[in-house]
Formats: sequence, structure tokens, C-alpha cells
Amino acid sequence: MDYGMIFLIALSLAMDAFAVSISNGVSVRGFGKKDAVRQGIYFGMFQFLMPLIGWFLGSRVKDCIAAVDHWIAFLLLAVIGANMIRESLKEEDAPEENQLTSKVLILQAIATSIDALAVGISFALLDVDILTAGLIIGIVAFALSFTGGILGKGLGNFLQAKAAFAGGAVLILIGLKILIEHLFFMG
Repeated sequence: MDYGMIFLIALSLAMDAFAVSISNGVSVRGFGKKDAVRQGIYFGMFQFLMPLIGWFLGSRVKDCIAAVDHWIAFLLLAVIGANMIRESLKEEDAPEENQLTSKVLILQAIATSIDALAVGISFALLDVDILTAGLIIGIVAFALSFTGGILGKGLGNFLQAKAAFAGGAVLILIGLKILIEHLFFMG
């Protein structure tokens, strides 16, 4: 498999992380470049590691992962998104700010990189150089996650009052998209 194809796979794998990063930029008050770098590191690291893990697992567990990956991603994103919406609807004088804690970033990174695990299994079957492929995937995920956060910050400044609600809704919709794709469009 050539580098161009791996790059295209990396772009497609990073799209969910990009969308979640926009959501973070929208919903986290005071989101800045440091947050964008931090989320880029989390998403990039998980997008790098998951194909490696998948590659090492090989084809023995392919059917098990394919059967549940969409449910895991959906549930993680739905729980995070619902919590953001719930927090945004609290009637307080000073609403609690959404924060990018390590726990939140890890859950988001896992949810958006599960497909990369399955790709790693495919790479094992195709004898792809997994370290090179993993590095490309991780770097692309970092770049798109950083960019998504910065773009989201601009949207967050524009939306202000309902940013957390919008961010939570986006996460739930991404989870739903993953679920629908796997249930209805994947064989």
C-alpha cells in the first residue's frame, strides 16, 4: 500500500476527531491554542496507537471488534454529549464551564479511534508497514484535531450562550452517524 493511500485513510480516520475537536472548541469556555495542542496530542496518540494494537491483534479478533466498535463509539460519544447538554441546561447564575479534563479527552480519543483499531487489523492482513502507517495516521489526526479546536473556538465566540448544548449535540450526532453507518451501510 502506497503512502498516498495511507494518507487518505488517515484523513478519513481523523474526520471524527476533527468534528469532536470543533465541538470542544465551541463548548469549552476559554479554549485556546494550549487546549488545541493538548487535544491534538490525545487524538493523535490514540489514532497512532489503535492501528498498532489492531495490527498486533491480527485477524483473530476482527469479527468481534467489527461487531461492537460502532456501539462502543456511539455510547461513549452519547454519554459525553448528553452530559454536556445536561450541564448547559442547568439554570445557574454562573453556569459550570465544560473543561477538557484528561478523562474527557481519553474517552473522546478512544471513541474517535476505534475504527483505527479495525484498520490496523486490515493492515496486518495486507502486510503494511505499521509504524509508518501509524505515524502518518497520528500526525494527520493531530493536525486536524488542532485545526478543529481553533475553528471551534471561533464558532464558540460566535455562539456563546448555547455553545455547550451545541457541542454536546454534535458529539451525539457523531456517535449516531457511526452507529447508523455500521448498522445499515457496512456489511
